[in-house]
Amino acid sequence: MAQGPKYEILRELGRGSYGVVYEAAARAGGRVAVKKMPCDSPESSELALQEFWALSSVRRRHSNVIWLDECILQRGHSVQEMTRGSWESESQLCLVETCLKGKSCLDPQSSHCLWFVMEFCDGGNLNHYLLGRAPDCSLNLSFMRQLSAAVAFLHMNDIVHRDLKPDNILVSCRSTGPVLKVADFGLSKKCQSKGSMSRWQVSAACGTDFYMAPELWEGHYSNKVDIFALGITFWAMLERITFRDTESKKELLGAYLSQGRNLIPVGQALMENPSLELPIPMYSKRALNKGIQKLLRDMLAYSPQERPDAFILRAQIEQFAFTGERLRM
Repeated sequence: MAQGPKYEILRELGRGSYGVVYEAAARAGGRVAVKKMPCDSPESSELALQEFWALSSVRRRHSNVIWLDECILQRGHSVQEMTRGSWESESQLCLVETCLKGKSCLDPQSSHCLWFVMEFCDGGNLNHYLLGRAPDCSLNLSFMRQLSAAVAFLHMNDIVHRDLKPDNILVSCRSTGPVLKVADFGLSKKCQSKGSMSRWQVSAACGTDFYMAPELWEGHYSNKVDIFALGITFWAMLERITFRDTESKKELLGAYLSQGRNLIPVGQALMENPSLELPIPMYSKRALNKGIQKLLRDMLAYSPQERPDAFILRAQIEQFAFTGERLRM
């Protein structure tokens, strides 16, 4: 007796420039998130491959990083499941060729895409979750611990995310409290030289303006760009600093500097003036603990060498939690 589809699409959860995410019901039971990334151009193929390589390279799970259950290659009406054992198969090489040659090695009339099947997060993204609730110091500290642990895990696995921001952080609601999941690895980079992350340099500017480190604007950077983006996210989360996105018209968490009516990304401002002193805290009535102020300034330092690495950052935040130090004065 023929079985029905493995997954049934229930609704669209969100879409970006290069992919659409759906909530789906699995035939085996339970809900999953399914991300469709078309591979019909060199640029979209590269993004799909980068996400695939980053997620498939992680050999063990981390509670704060989205988990890839399986990847499915669709070529026209043909569908091929890419299990972990076959992720180095001819199918993957075909997509690599598509990306490198800049043209489809498949039937030119046949569309093709990658479907990523991942765990479903029912709390939306970090923007949606936090802006729908009153400020909570204990929740902020929990989220800082979770995100610093996630970035340390990624860097330990030689992955630079390159686009960390509240939109790319999902929330899974549990009986023990909300669990954050770093997601959306389309702009991520997998370092091939083991153990050289702090010295590894890449030269393709990418990311989202408000979270980009100064060196990202110039196109030469290392894994410390993730620390800077996390610093922007922490600062915005602690003080509830928001801006309105010009395209989506949505209110988003993100720190910035003001010049008249213009909002200037912190990284851009530092690139133009490396000695600039950041106004932390931005709102005096919401004064932050001196230790937290220093931590944010260190994370947002102009020079990558002056920022803590992910492992030191995780230890520093764990120390705040261990001593029970308050985030605010």
